[in-house]
Amino acid sequence: MPLPAQPIMDRCRQEGFSAVGICRAEPSRREREIQAWVAAGRHGAMDWFQAQLPQRLDPASLLHGVKSIICVADRYSDGRPDVIDEAAYATGKTARYARGLDYHRRMKRRLRRIVKALAADHPQARFRPCADIEPILEREHAQRAGLGRIGKHTLLIVPGQGSWVLLAEILTTLEIQPTSPTPFLRDDPCGTCTACIDACPTGAIEPWSVDASRCLSHLHIEERGPAPPGLEGQTNGWLFGCDTCQEVCPHNQPTRASRREPIHPDYDNRLAAIPLADVIGWTASARAVAFERGALKRITLSMARRNAILAAVDRLIERDDETLRRAVESCIDDPDELVRATARRGVDRLSRR
Repeated sequence: MPLPAQPIMDRCRQEGFSAVGICRAEPSRREREIQAWVAAGRHGAMDWFQAQLPQRLDPASLLHGVKSIICVADRYSDGRPDVIDEAAYATGKTARYARGLDYHRRMKRRLRRIVKALAADHPQARFRPCADIEPILEREHAQRAGLGRIGKHTLLIVPGQGSWVLLAEILTTLEIQPTSPTPFLRDDPCGTCTACIDACPTGAIEPWSVDASRCLSHLHIEERGPAPPGLEGQTNGWLFGCDTCQEVCPHNQPTRASRREPIHPDYDNRLAAIPLADVIGWTASARAVAFERGALKRITLSMARRNAILAAVDRLIERDDETLRRAVESCIDDPDELVRATARRGVDRLSRR
């Protein structure tokens, strides 16, 4: 007899998760689609995704005997527009999910507390908490658990919260009653809307598919080399990540009701905007301080400075700024090869403006 879901869901909500659901642990129903996506090279520089594909396709590879997946979501923004004044014009924006504390650690800490409570009641059961790092198809399981529906931008849309959510899971050998989707969650959430596709600055989005190799977030966080030529001039002020597709999504527009929905306090705005000239001049210690306790530690010093130069050149093409121009030009003989090459290409773009 399956365990009732409600007491477990209540325990998850006590830990501050904004949405909770439970599904049976099943292999992916999208195996062919995902394999074709990888075969086409749309995973870009994410070689780890391809290497971990067999594990991603079947949760049993992560926990032998798994029967249920407890899916949770953290709300990290209500979608209010960024306000950048003239004095802060030469700043670069960070995607909202990464502006606060490291969600990997903070979510997993709460998941472990839930596991500890469940293990006390069910000592023979086994559990594995997962928070983005583990190879699991989070959105597919969350959709089956009834948390929301995947939109054309490939992100999970949670009713009343939009796609401003981060996902995590607990795999368990317990058999738990699955939760049922609401009527809204049985329908296509997008209909004829193509706002995210039309707004994507690099044309990376097709309906329910993203070419990661063309995505700004992939460039900023995954790509270790120079920016592909087609992505230069498309930063739109983004320095670490990109929220453009979410900002235009109708489900993500702030309303009175959505503003009343709580945002977990871990997601503050301390990294919302950073002066580009500062990042261009970062040292290893400055980078370490900026990313301390945050989610962007995978971005190396070379990558951070490359991102800042790309964004700075785009700003300078719009409007000159002597401080920013000097910062870019100071890197044309930089000892870091990636920084040097990016700066030289940027200066060349400015000369041809």
